[in-house]
Amino acid sequence: MSYQENFQLGNLVLPNNIFYAPLAGCSDLPFRRMSLLYKPGLVFCEMVKMDALVRHDANTYRILDFEGDMHPIGGQICGSKPEIAGLSARIIEDLGFDVVDLNCGCPVDKVTKDGSGSGMLKTPELIGEIILEMRAAVKIPVTVKIRAGWDDDSIVAPLVTRIAEEAGAAAICIHGRTREQGYLGSANWDYIAACKKEAKNIKVIGNGDVFDADSAKRMFLHTGCDAVMVSRGSMGQPWIAEEIRRLYQDLPVNGKSVWDVRSALLQHLEAIQSYQNERRALLDFRRVGCFYLKKCHGVKELRCSINHAATTKEVFQLIQDFQWSDPF
Repeated sequence: MSYQENFQLGNLVLPNNIFYAPLAGCSDLPFRRMSLLYKPGLVFCEMVKMDALVRHDANTYRILDFEGDMHPIGGQICGSKPEIAGLSARIIEDLGFDVVDLNCGCPVDKVTKDGSGSGMLKTPELIGEIILEMRAAVKIPVTVKIRAGWDDDSIVAPLVTRIAEEAGAAAICIHGRTREQGYLGSANWDYIAACKKEAKNIKVIGNGDVFDADSAKRMFLHTGCDAVMVSRGSMGQPWIAEEIRRLYQDLPVNGKSVWDVRSALLQHLEAIQSYQNERRALLDFRRVGCFYLKKCHGVKELRCSINHAATTKEVFQLIQDFQWSDPF
């Protein structure tokens, strides 16, 4: 497969097959507002826990904030209890989401300790049970995101692909690392290719180490995957979907100038300021500033100044007063 427009996912037709992943602590409403300027086929909110969702935790619902023009959009749930999986999926559907995804890939200890996230890879049959409950509860497409396995000795991605397809999932996204790897080393795209060979009707989405248009094209070629999900590659470069699209349309992909980065950073900060209170906005300014400036040369002083700024107004002033220069 390769880049495709009008991509079919279950009963849903998406603009294209370049998706932006749910990123914990990053995929908030301002992030999605910036992302959608560049027209990825699907964006996600951050992962939310089933237990918090069904008890109507206010902070959890805030994570799921989105605006009327933020479609198509997916919600991702995490948990290991089949008895609340259907209700959790229905809540996501009732909130207006277009897709509901089951997280079986998060590697952090506080998620895996109860068997959730990538802890689910130790119990592949349970993944199938939960997908069945979700499918029975909603009309929107149900998908699942996994890692290749818990460790190198327990690669279960092809098995989970079969289980997910039998349970009725519309797609499975495979991150080509194990839980043990975390984010170290390189993603092994052979695992994604193996899942594509295993799949009959379920769509296979490739994930891991897609940081630019060229790597997206290489993933398509290497794995034969139906779609690509960009994770960390969308941080600080919300335009990556546009660059992938331009590559396949034989249009120049020249990258962004430092002035483009400056403009996008300011726009992103304005979106944060309009959404968060001053204290939270200042913390988000520091995080987002780091993402956008990571490829720029000669900005160490600016990054340090942003991290020590006392107000959001001061951050805007620092960026506007800085002596920007090309190239990256």
